[in-house]
Amino acid sequence: MSAKLLDDSVRGILLDIEGTSTPIAFVHEVLFSYARAHAADFLNTHFDSEEVRTDIALLREEHARDLRNGEHPPLLSDDSRSLEIESLAAYIDWLIDRDRKSTGLKSLQGKIWREGYRGRSLQSQVFADLAPALARWHTRGLNISIFSSGSVLAQQLLFAHTEAGDLTNFINSYFDTSIGKKSEAESYRRIAEALNLQPGEVMFVSDVTSELEAAHEAGMRIVLSLRPGNAPQNSAEKYQTIHSLDELCV
Repeated sequence: MSAKLLDDSVRGILLDIEGTSTPIAFVHEVLFSYARAHAADFLNTHFDSEEVRTDIALLREEHARDLRNGEHPPLLSDDSRSLEIESLAAYIDWLIDRDRKSTGLKSLQGKIWREGYRGRSLQSQVFADLAPALARWHTRGLNISIFSSGSVLAQQLLFAHTEAGDLTNFINSYFDTSIGKKSEAESYRRIAEALNLQPGEVMFVSDVTSELEAAHEAGMRIVLSLRPGNAPQNSAEKYQTIHSLDELCV
């Protein structure tokens, strides 16, 4: 199915990141690789900071759950600072291999990426149609928001340091999994409430049909993003689809 043009009843656009705003390869091959390569050094430098200690506590809680669930993660050490950092870095690598959407991992990754962006080691790759679409929707007065499993910090950094420039002036709100899982309808109800919009006034764009189903259950309009490199989705023919955000225009 092809996507319908936006009409006056749509007051908000909710965008996914991977496979919708930015290529999946950038996230997995650039951002994840950067986090792997710099985790140990980052932990060594910031080990005693309160926000990093909070992330470490969350990672230890998740590690304990993994052990209870028979997941066999790398063992964590507390014998010394150096051994703890080494074992945490190994566990982080293990979680990244599984594309785990955990709060502790995503929060720590965001802080590692912040240093990369600040040092200009990182620059975000976004689809060429993203910046013009954001400008067009902004001019129309639409509320533009992001919902990603990456932390709010990671989202803000990504859109602030793109090849097309700083795009954060176009974006009203950011949501991560602290509001709920992307595959649960209640998350989208909470987002609509936070935006002070009815779910039916919001169009959600994602490359994952399970997320679209949850948003649809919550009452949002949905569009499936078909981009180069995206994973095939079951029953994609059931959905309104776009290959470019240019297709979502008045």
